[in-house]
Formats: sequence, C-alpha cells, structure tokens
Amino acid sequence: MIDLSLDREIPVLDWGPHLSGRVKRMKSSAIRELLKLTQQPDIISFAGGLPAPELFPLREVEEACRYVIRTEGDRALQYGPTEGYLPLREWLATSMHKYGVPAVPDNVLVTNGSQQALDLIGKVFIDPGDFVITSRPTYLGAIQAWNAYGARYQTVDLDDDGMVVDQIEEAYERAVRESGRPPKFIYVLPNFHNPAGTTLSLERRQRLAEIATRLDLPIVEDDPYGALRYEGEDLPPVCTYVPERTIYLGTFSKTLTPGLRLGWIVCPEVLMKRFVLAKQGADLHTGTFAQFVANDICQRGFLKPHIQRLRRVYKERRDTMLEALAEFWPEGCSWTHPQGGLFLWARVPESIDTTEFFKRAVEEKVAYVPGVNFYPNGDGGFNAMRLNFSYSPPEKIVEGIRRLGVALKKELGMM
Repeated sequence: MIDLSLDREIPVLDWGPHLSGRVKRMKSSAIRELLKLTQQPDIISFAGGLPAPELFPLREVEEACRYVIRTEGDRALQYGPTEGYLPLREWLATSMHKYGVPAVPDNVLVTNGSQQALDLIGKVFIDPGDFVITSRPTYLGAIQAWNAYGARYQTVDLDDDGMVVDQIEEAYERAVRESGRPPKFIYVLPNFHNPAGTTLSLERRQRLAEIATRLDLPIVEDDPYGALRYEGEDLPPVCTYVPERTIYLGTFSKTLTPGLRLGWIVCPEVLMKRFVLAKQGADLHTGTFAQFVANDICQRGFLKPHIQRLRRVYKERRDTMLEALAEFWPEGCSWTHPQGGLFLWARVPESIDTTEFFKRAVEEKVAYVPGVNFYPNGDGGFNAMRLNFSYSPPEKIVEGIRRLGVALKKELGMM
C-alpha cells in the first residue's frame, strides 16, 4: 500500500524515462529564443518575422467582434466543425480560385495558423527516418515541425530564381540510397522565400510540376507571403500545374493579423479526411470566434484595400533597407532584392561566422537571425543572416543597418 502521509519525504520523479522519443527530438526555435533576448527597448531587431503592429486593423477587428457577438454570439462561442466555419471556407475557396488555386469549400481546412498546417503534414506523412526534399536554406518553422516526427532532409540549392529544381532528382536518388524508400514530399516556398526573399521563376514552377509528376512525389506549397508583392507580375501557384499532387498552405497572419492564428490547407479531397482526423486529435477545431470575426472582415471587402496599404508601407521599408545596406555596409557583403514578402538574405565575408558575430551585433544594440538556423542539416549559412524589414519604421531600419555596418567594420578591423 502506498504511503500518502504528509510527513514523509516525497521522492523526485525522473521524468526522462517517461518521455517519448519525439520529445527528445524537439528543439526550441532559434527565432523564439532570439526574440526573448531582443525585447530590450534599445535594441533594434530585424530578427522576427513580425508584421508592423501600427498597421493592425484595430477598428475593423473591434467592429467585427461587436457585430459577431451581437448577431451570432451563440454560434460564435460554441464548438464548431473540424473543417472550419463554412462561410469562411467558402470565401477562402473563392479567393484562392481567383488567385489560381483550384479550391472548393470541401478541400479547404482552417488551421491554427499555417504552423499547425505544417505540423499536421508531419503527423500525416512522416515516419521516423523519412526524407523530405527542401531547399537550403528553408523555413525554420517547417524544420522544427517535422523534426518532431523524425524527419531527415535531402536539400537542393537556392539561387536568385528560387529553388534549383533540377537538383531534385539527385536528392531523390540520395534519399532512396540512404533509406531504401523515396522521400515523402517536396517542400517549396515559391513567393518571397523565408528566409531568402527569392521568388521561384515561372520556368522552374513548371519544371517542378514535371519533376514531381515523373518521380510521383507530392508537393507542399507554402505561400504565406504571396499577397505581399511590391514589384513584378504575380506568377501562377505551383498547384495550378499539378493540383492532384499539391498541398497548398495559406495564412491570414501576414495580411490581417497573426493574433487571430488563422491559416488554411487546400488539398485533394481524399487527403482532407486524413488531415481532419489528425486535427481532431490535436484541438478538435480552430477557434470558432476568430473564424467568425475573420469572415465578417473578409465579407465586408476590407481585406483587399488593407493589403494594398501593407504593400505601400512594406515596399518603402524594403527600399529603405536596401538603400541603407548599400550606404553603410562594407565591401564583400551581398544581399537579395526581394520582390515582396518580409525578408531579405544577406551574406558577409566568409571570415565572419554570423552566429558568433551575433554577440557583437547585440553590443551595438541590433539583432538578426544567423543563417545556419535555416539549413535543415546545419551545413551552410555560416556567413549569412536573415533581416526582416516589415516591423521597424524607416528611421529605425536606417539606424539598425548602420549599427550592423559598424559592427561588421569592427569585426573586419576597419574601425
């Protein structure tokens, strides 16, 4: 019989042996940790992928909340279907269809941000030891989501035209040699890549579709930034070429507000059943009230002019950062020229390790994300960094880039 008396010494439980192997594969997000460090008010941070808070549509969200509570409060505060609120899914399907994504309400699943969509993909597709094909660098959040399921990565290069898709077949063959089975899917960020800021060219989109068909591989097309284009023409989504083998991810986080935590998956209906089952086990459904609020805002036609405003402001901030880089950084540095999105990718002389250099940058009261964090196998990006230009106003961007330039010159012995 177990002694439950209060005066006995209670042994401390060693939790380690009780944890799953999956937990042991989980690692904290480098960006989340950096954001903790950079909360000091005197640090100018280019580290997070944060939208500009002064552009949040506070009045419109407040009005939508009041309207929803007043007219549909009993439904908006109730449990809802796993697939999501039907009027919102209908609006998303119509909007995606205009954009080129072949969507109908039955193949749209509303998620808690597109980060949950990435996690559901890991849950549905990845067994320990499975390979995924990505670019290098690639989105850190995808790496973090899929590492928990034991994923391994075969990577291909990235250049100014995006993912070098002609290397995919070689990556496929490496995966088969090393694991005895093909990779589970190809992961691509075609528009204004995070972290690199590049855009996949039209020719490569078509080529990617051809290669995926020939290799019989699914494509995960992650498109959080597609609406935020500042120059050039919109390109058709990859899924327009191969809708039967593409899982398309979208989000309101970069266009409406991240605090609502609303994203979505568009996929073939046969897959939708699998994602619905995976989501039921995770959270039953995405928050009903947030979906009602977002739907009300969208149905009022507010989102389109709001995105146009975001484009104007973010374009100015991108241009400001590019001009400041040219003015303040030393020779031997280079950076991408993104046509949209929130980020650019900068490279410094190879003698500088940006992970170690981060300490000097913080001494100058400025922060970024070191490039190595975006390489799934940790095999590159040692002299690179991701810089966010959406969060800070122009005057802070200029000052932050100037501070980084001072730190770089000190590191190179130029000051």
